[in-house]
Amino acid sequence: MTAVVVVGSGIAGLTAALHAFENGCQVTVVTKGALSDTNTRWAQGGIAAVTSHDDDIASHAADTLAAGAGLADADAVHVLVSEAPARIAELIARGVGFDRAADGDFARGLEAAHAVPRVLHAGGDATGAAIQAALAAAVRAAGIAVHEDTALRDLVVTDGRVTGVEVVADGTPRRIGADAVVLATGGAGQLYSHTTNPAGATGDGVAAALRAGAAVADLEFVQFHPTALAVGTPFLVSEAVRGEGATLVDDAGRRFAFDAHPDGELAPRDVVARANARAMATQGGRPVRLDATAIGRARLAARFPTIDAAVRERGLDWSRDPVPVTPAAHYLMGGVVTDLDGRTTLPGLYAVGETARTGVHGANRLASNSLLEGAVFGARAGAAIARDGAWPVVHVPSAPSAAPVAPATDAPPFSRAALQRLMWEHAGLVRDAEGLERAAAVLAAWSGAPVTALDDAALLLVATHVVDAARARTASVGAHFRSDDAAHAASVPAQEALAC
Repeated sequence: MTAVVVVGSGIAGLTAALHAFENGCQVTVVTKGALSDTNTRWAQGGIAAVTSHDDDIASHAADTLAAGAGLADADAVHVLVSEAPARIAELIARGVGFDRAADGDFARGLEAAHAVPRVLHAGGDATGAAIQAALAAAVRAAGIAVHEDTALRDLVVTDGRVTGVEVVADGTPRRIGADAVVLATGGAGQLYSHTTNPAGATGDGVAAALRAGAAVADLEFVQFHPTALAVGTPFLVSEAVRGEGATLVDDAGRRFAFDAHPDGELAPRDVVARANARAMATQGGRPVRLDATAIGRARLAARFPTIDAAVRERGLDWSRDPVPVTPAAHYLMGGVVTDLDGRTTLPGLYAVGETARTGVHGANRLASNSLLEGAVFGARAGAAIARDGAWPVVHVPSAPSAAPVAPATDAPPFSRAALQRLMWEHAGLVRDAEGLERAAAVLAAWSGAPVTALDDAALLLVATHVVDAARARTASVGAHFRSDDAAHAASVPAQEALAC
């Protein structure tokens, strides 16, 4: 019987665990917090899939490829969108109650860069929580072993193959042997001082893969969500709110998003995020406003109960007044390179979800394709593990390489906050050669001293690779925006405007 360790407990990890188990594997799930402490639980907007007669696979694929700015892999996109209906049916069978319209059909939302409404949601804006609960219950019911509060320390590699994991629980290290390991630890939003991600998003899986010698790619492509509440702790305000008719306005009440794109507030996320930054730069860095007043109090409370509660907890009434919003780090498009079944370049190691670089997102992820990616490729990886014998060759996409850089002699002392400020200022929504060189030099200086906390060590390693990738890609594309790219110089937002 194949022994499998899945590290991470969001939609990608639990789907992989269930599919491996249902295909005869012995499965153990390891997660550094509680089973429900995941990015998945916080996902609001929903999950994109073709489920209506006025939509089709070709349209969903075209929207995904367009959002990816020419860098999405067409084969991966075809797998994603064509297998989506089956994964939706599976989620329903596992107990996810997607919201329904009065006629009993799915209630479908419209989000940016989608040609038609195709985003399914549950509990209004609690889709991720509904999916997390259903999958966790399924894992518990199956009797799959779960180790909570257990952090990944490293991968165990024997004779060039991954044979287990080293973990830490209650300060005690231990080793769990396995025939296959699945990395499903999510992204690395905690690289930045402003993020919609929870505290656990520290790039653990990507860092472990790097230390073990697995290939990574596209780490320069970090998606910044246009609308995080700019009062209190950053809190995501789903794109679905704009899909329901909310608009973005500056201090003068003018809708500015159409200056950047004919689709206005429903343009691709990277475009809208930079439009927000430009508007903020013209008004002294003050946040722009999301105007949802036309949606009405009752509809806001019913369709977006989680966001409604968060807004009101901050003393705001978004049914009466526009609320302040700002861009924040949201999603890592790059990651550990995989094939279409989750295999990495290192035998015995798989990666799924935000940890993986499947190629489906290219340079910019289409809204609500993240949960879908976890479901589709988690299922494929779980099934592949059960049948894998000989390890196929995994293609590594070519990428430019950055020149070496000398460590900074004036680097400030390392701290999580200092790292986040450095990345926000120099490797955030807007980058240029000078800022990236400064970031690389400081990171090099920090890397020369021991960083003992596992989370901080992971962030520092991933940050170094993000900056190196951003230095190497000198042209702007998708979420990677270089202000020193002459082709885009006229549309440069000021990074200092985002220091809210």
